[in-house]
Amino acid sequence: MISSMLITSAMSTTSAMSATSAVTMFAQVGVPEMSIITVICLIALLSCSEILSASKLWNKRLSMMLNLAIMPMALTFFSIILFKVMDVVFS
Repeated sequence: MISSMLITSAMSTTSAMSATSAVTMFAQVGVPEMSIITVICLIALLSCSEILSASKLWNKRLSMMLNLAIMPMALTFFSIILFKVMDVVFS
């Protein structure tokens, strides 16, 4: 009984430490990767919007759908730029 409690405690401590290290790795390594993915997605959505606006498939519903996807990406893009500028200014 006591040995199983010790094993369970050791396992939970180990899993908590690995979860913490995974979050730390993501925070250090994953942020630039996510910003690149965001910029690529924004470029793709803006390109689709421009191409489809010239076609006969363009309608109000498609416009609204693309705008709903573009607006958060644009906000994220400007946040990335602001972060990079602040990093350069204050470093």
